[in-house]
Amino acid sequence: MESSMNVREYSNISMIKGPLVMVQGVADSAYNELVEVEMPNGEKRRGIVVDSQKGISVVQVFEGTRGISPVGTTVRFLGRGLEVKISEEMLGRIFNPLGDPLDNGPMVIKGEKRDINGEPLNPAVRDYPEEFIQTGISAIDGLNSLLRGQKLPIFSGSGLPANILAAQIAKQATVRGEESNFAVVFGAIGVRYDEALFFRKFFEETGAINRVALIMSLANEPPVMKTLTPKTALTLAEYLAFEQDMHVLAILIDMTNYCEALREISASKEEVPGRGGYPGYMYTDLAQTYERAGKVVGKKGSITQMPILTMPNDDITHPIPDLTGYITEGQITLDRSLYNKGIYPPINVLMSLSRLAKDGIGEGKTRDDHKDVSNQLFAAYAKAVDTRGLAAIIGEDSLSDTDKKYLMFGDAFERKFVSQGVNENRDIETTLDIGWEVLSILPERELTNVKVDFIKKYHPAYRGKK
Repeated sequence: MESSMNVREYSNISMIKGPLVMVQGVADSAYNELVEVEMPNGEKRRGIVVDSQKGISVVQVFEGTRGISPVGTTVRFLGRGLEVKISEEMLGRIFNPLGDPLDNGPMVIKGEKRDINGEPLNPAVRDYPEEFIQTGISAIDGLNSLLRGQKLPIFSGSGLPANILAAQIAKQATVRGEESNFAVVFGAIGVRYDEALFFRKFFEETGAINRVALIMSLANEPPVMKTLTPKTALTLAEYLAFEQDMHVLAILIDMTNYCEALREISASKEEVPGRGGYPGYMYTDLAQTYERAGKVVGKKGSITQMPILTMPNDDITHPIPDLTGYITEGQITLDRSLYNKGIYPPINVLMSLSRLAKDGIGEGKTRDDHKDVSNQLFAAYAKAVDTRGLAAIIGEDSLSDTDKKYLMFGDAFERKFVSQGVNENRDIETTLDIGWEVLSILPERELTNVKVDFIKKYHPAYRGKK
């Protein structure tokens, strides 16, 4: 219980505006301090302090301000930050960011109360990511590999299947050899009701729910619930990783909703807007969120982050993807033209990059030919895309035989390598074998990025021959 020393009561509300309540005469409120609002009928709501100046505290109410009257309402400042009870019991369950169950299950019984405003990892204790995480998705595993402790966002566009891809990765991702110790914390930020139902149904039907903890806020909830969602999700991830020695994949979808909520709160406080109307501190805020991931020297567990965001108007230079790209170690980019061709997942490998991939693949980690195959697929696909542009200008008949082979390779690469089923979980060996299969369309002399030994060992023309 709070000691009455810390609790201060006020009843002089000067203004109620949107989800905000302004309380006058408060000299000592702290940023992010937890607040209890008691209405004349005895109903209680919770909120946090989002601003404090000149004796006025601005409180954002979690449940919204509808029905709150300036007269007869008591506001209690509780002298502590928002704490949520965190426990491994949350795996297999669905909660809102305040720790209340959304799945008709019981409250968390045993657990520890944690302030959800955690700190980014101290760079001095960070360990370098070097272990490969298998997502079962060829375009990621083969070409833009995800490593344990990495931050690798997915950039999507509105209407592209980012939700399905996120759910598929949550279901399939694993650290090979350590499957039992792997968990997923899935933070769904400001999602629509139909999306919430999709995630719940998907995890329950596939059985993945057993190792997934779902922290969810809905689109119609006040903006503060959306800004709290990743904080609670990452607090749980930190507990599971650094105290329960688990390897945690934290998927945060959709960070665009998070940034929109930040902008809404900032506008209601009448702050001076920055680029695109977003608050000037959005970069810092995103960095604090993304940097709560990684491996710590001397600890067994790790947090790997996959934030997923929707690029407004498919614009990769929009402030949200732009700032995210500065902070994270690469990006997986979804492409509308691939989606329109019926390819799932519509990952544009040329626009995607995993900056750390080279350190977690190859002999002893995935397979000895992985780096070479990856480089060759990139190079050949880039040439195939250029050749398509050339064919559009001069006509396909005017192309050389080799160029025609590149066109065939480009189509096969998209249809066989990139494209796969929603329930198709490919291990890395399968992915690399499919890579060799599509590379075999090209004349052998074109495979300049692959060692001859690997060609003799893995190329379909030599496979099975001594």
